[in-house]
Amino acid sequence: MALDRSRSQAHFARAQKVIPGGVNSPARAFGGVGGTPLIMDRADGPFLFDIDGNRYIDYIGSWGPHILGHRHPVVIQAIQKALEKGTSFGAPCELETELAELVIAAVPSMDLVRMVNSGTEATMSAIRVARGFTGRSTLIKFTGCYHGHVDSLLVKAGSAALTLGTPSSPGIPVGCTADTLCLEYNDCQQLEETFARRGDEIACVILEPVVGNMGVVVPTPQFLSALRALCDRHGTVLIFDEVMTGFRVAFGGAQERFQIRPDMTTLGKIIGGGMPVGAYGGRRDIMSVVSPAGPVYQAGTLSGNPVAMASGIATLQTLKATNPYPRLEQVTQQLTSRLSELATKAGLEHTIPQVGSMFTLFFNKDAVTDHRVAVKSDTTRFARYFHGMLDHGVYLACSQYEANFVSAAHSEAEIQATLKAAEAVFATL
Repeated sequence: MALDRSRSQAHFARAQKVIPGGVNSPARAFGGVGGTPLIMDRADGPFLFDIDGNRYIDYIGSWGPHILGHRHPVVIQAIQKALEKGTSFGAPCELETELAELVIAAVPSMDLVRMVNSGTEATMSAIRVARGFTGRSTLIKFTGCYHGHVDSLLVKAGSAALTLGTPSSPGIPVGCTADTLCLEYNDCQQLEETFARRGDEIACVILEPVVGNMGVVVPTPQFLSALRALCDRHGTVLIFDEVMTGFRVAFGGAQERFQIRPDMTTLGKIIGGGMPVGAYGGRRDIMSVVSPAGPVYQAGTLSGNPVAMASGIATLQTLKATNPYPRLEQVTQQLTSRLSELATKAGLEHTIPQVGSMFTLFFNKDAVTDHRVAVKSDTTRFARYFHGMLDHGVYLACSQYEANFVSAAHSEAEIQATLKAAEAVFATL
């Protein structure tokens, strides 16, 4: 039985009159599943509450940041304390240095780090720095990987760009993407052939070391090793976009989990504890070209914002002190393995890749290793699954091509309620 969402529907109609499409990010638009987006009122622990008063078990966590759950008391206290001193100074503060020290200690590949305001800013800046450092222009990205709405990267992208069927966007001049080479994820042969032809032109390779933006796609060890070796051989900067995976799949991110050291890393989401934040960093010789230490310019009025820094510090300190990662892994494995059993029982073709506390249920009979396989998923069935789960009080990513996230706040009760809902919904698909 559908929940009453009349207030959400009325408010969305109001929003559409003043906001393009009624949303401030296409990923929230329900474009891949149909229907009207929910308008949220508040959040607490593992739950979201809409303006109609409905409660949902939340597997988005603001698209990744809330690994501790919503409104963690330590994080809220840190934000309140920072607010008492002011919201922004336009000058350096101690908190930005403290967060930088925490990040560098956790991510050994980063000798220096620069704070920015979003993941898009982080990837855009990292590529500019890599190009400035190498004196080259060409970059490699992978089909289905999303690195923010940067002109040169919005080519065969994932996330909402994949869901909405717009792998590139009007408004981007041809010249902005002329130096972007788009390859298939996990395809070592294609990668090696490209470097053999153009290796000395390639400034950088950027990738999600675990893809979250076409659904969860796991890298093969051979793929990551080939990337590292080819970049070393050709003097190319290897950039791990860990905006989603940083402090999520391990405290030190995917590079800790897979023991592959990139030259540069981009971060976001968890390092702000739910506040707007991003960061990029890497080897000292590379980061030393960033202004004012070097000639590559990048700036931001609100970068290093004290409220965001305080939220990030509290989040990282709590993660380090409590080490929720073993339990997160166990709980997510429990959830995905049981979901798979229930889907099999219902006769549904599916696969459920999972890394740490990230997972995606693909309605696809084949293991999803790249974009070519991902797009064969049954998106119509996924839409029915999504809305069915929503009617049972479970809030999942509103696209077949997105990751879901388990938080430390999810208890056994929420996991069992999710499985009960799934069993009922699978029977209708």
